[in-house]
Amino acid sequence: MNSIQYMEQAERDLLHTYNRYGVILKSGAGVYLTDTDGKQYLDFAAGIGVCALGYGNQEYNQALKDQIDELIHTSNLYYNLPVIKAAEQLKKVSGMDRVFFTNSGTEAIEGAIKAAKKYAYTKDGHAGHEIIAMNNSFHGRSLGALSVTGNKHYQEAFEPLLEGIRFAEFNRLDTVKELVNGKTCAILLETIQGEGGIYPAQTDFLEGIAEICKENDILLILDEIQCGMGRSGKMFAWQNYSVQPDIMTAAKALGCGVPVGAFFMTERVAEKSLVPGDHGTTYGGNPFAAAAVLKTLEIMEHNHITEHVKKVSDYLWERLEKLKEKHTSILDHRGIGLMQGLQMSLPVGEVSKNVLKEGLILITAGSNVLRFLPPLIIAERHVDEMAAMLDRILDEMER
Repeated sequence: MNSIQYMEQAERDLLHTYNRYGVILKSGAGVYLTDTDGKQYLDFAAGIGVCALGYGNQEYNQALKDQIDELIHTSNLYYNLPVIKAAEQLKKVSGMDRVFFTNSGTEAIEGAIKAAKKYAYTKDGHAGHEIIAMNNSFHGRSLGALSVTGNKHYQEAFEPLLEGIRFAEFNRLDTVKELVNGKTCAILLETIQGEGGIYPAQTDFLEGIAEICKENDILLILDEIQCGMGRSGKMFAWQNYSVQPDIMTAAKALGCGVPVGAFFMTERVAEKSLVPGDHGTTYGGNPFAAAAVLKTLEIMEHNHITEHVKKVSDYLWERLEKLKEKHTSILDHRGIGLMQGLQMSLPVGEVSKNVLKEGLILITAGSNVLRFLPPLIIAERHVDEMAAMLDRILDEMER
């Protein structure tokens, strides 16, 4: 069958919950992907921020092959060495005290919500606590994660959702203060809003929330699923601020392609939250997934990935600023590290489709933002290549 026939088969056999681009990706090397027709694409999406190490990293691949030959799964009824080592390294780079491995970011959010509720229940002996989340946020598509996602478009068909979720405005501290009451057990937000349009938390906003939490014994939950694992120039984006969360979630680049997530907490929270019987997972933290996490962390450390991100992200910022100066269709440019966005007056979905034909993979965020989430290993020459292709497409679309 040719590629068109394969895509037609996919539409017959798979549940249609994605509007996929018209390519079948087959292989990858470095920061490039190749489709079944042999066409090559420069990847500036990294599988929605997952493939931080790019494609075909032999050290990473060999670690997974070795683990497959040794042991893939045992369940959490038993200890395994990769998960013990991975947890140790995650504690080292995060400064957190406890780790629970999940299979995805959505599951990490679910665990974080449960941990916060259990902490409050242990503290005062009653249920019915509330969580303050942010409008324009995205935390996942399970019912619990949808409940704290501040976008009615995702929620309406699935209501009623969790009770006791109240929404404030991102980067407006006064709207958070207005919602705090005796029932508030946690304030949950992305350190950098991703799906909502690439909005970094302002320093006074995030540090103000941390102060509110400290004064009221409310837990600060930071969602680092997309912005964590080196993407901001720090291992976790909150490390760019003078704060530390009580609970944190991570996923995506945590395993660089192997499905794995985690939620972290401080010892103070761990002592008063989840205990045996409160939470569990069959697959979470199995030897294979944990080996992926451990090797990802080792490669990032040995290759000084965060230092590289700081350097190349400055160059990316400069090139995108030049495009903004030239093209009237670019209304705004924002972001941190290798998580940047261009707000457009043009339909961003059409821009994304057109650059794909040119050989560039770019995805969108929100309704009007082009999102730049390349593998963290990109070089300045890749930024130049991307900018040249995007420049040509914008020239054509603005005529």
